[in-house]
Amino acid sequence: MDKILEPIKAPSLKDVFIKEFEKLIFSGAFKIGKKLPPERELAKQMGVSRPVVHEGLVNLASKGLVSMKPRVGTFINDYRKEGSVFLLTSLFKYSDGRVSEKLLKSLLDMRMVFEVENAKLAACNRTQEHIEEFYSILDQEKKMGSPESTDAEGSIAQISSDALKKIVAIDFAFHHLISLASDNLVYPVLLNSLKPFYINLTSEFFLNHSVINSVFQFHGQMVKAIVNQDSDKSEIIMKAMLLHGETYLTSVLKKK
Repeated sequence: MDKILEPIKAPSLKDVFIKEFEKLIFSGAFKIGKKLPPERELAKQMGVSRPVVHEGLVNLASKGLVSMKPRVGTFINDYRKEGSVFLLTSLFKYSDGRVSEKLLKSLLDMRMVFEVENAKLAACNRTQEHIEEFYSILDQEKKMGSPESTDAEGSIAQISSDALKKIVAIDFAFHHLISLASDNLVYPVLLNSLKPFYINLTSEFFLNHSVINSVFQFHGQMVKAIVNQDSDKSEIIMKAMLLHGETYLTSVLKKK
């Protein structure tokens, strides 16, 4: 009999420590230049052993998030200067807690650059297979629509978690298909790398029913432009769609 079940592995204390510190740094709770308490004190505060703290800090240092100076202490780095590809991996996988407003804006700006380019290239390089996949996604969206429901008093109830997951997955699939249609080898991988962070943000975004149909309408316009190989129109629509999302998402996160 094929083995279909694998042992469940709980994260190690070191991994939990690293994730907690990444959250504190990415959220802006730890400021650049902040000196951390000694390892012994950190271990006591967090209820773990000193080796766990030391190994966790060594990992953070390898990513450029902290500097460990013998007989001086450990400091929070400016990761723009010290960060490495390992930091990007952590950043792209970040899907917990909040990020600082500046970091969020930086990530959204980066997305604007490469997704607008994706849209333009997709209009030039899409194949018939891509077109069929685009139409398949639009059909899924049409069947789903805006999944509003009402509570006992007739007020609009919160979107169900299952419906939210489906919408978020469809939206990601749409953007990823654009990157595939661009015929650029790196853009799809970059978007895939961003997926955990992307899913985290769009899950917040689609909690509001009113934006769902707006996004689906943008998708329809985008597919039409790509099918017609209108690269200028594709670029304009992608910019409008991303700005719409950024404006609403930023306002939502500011209220939290």
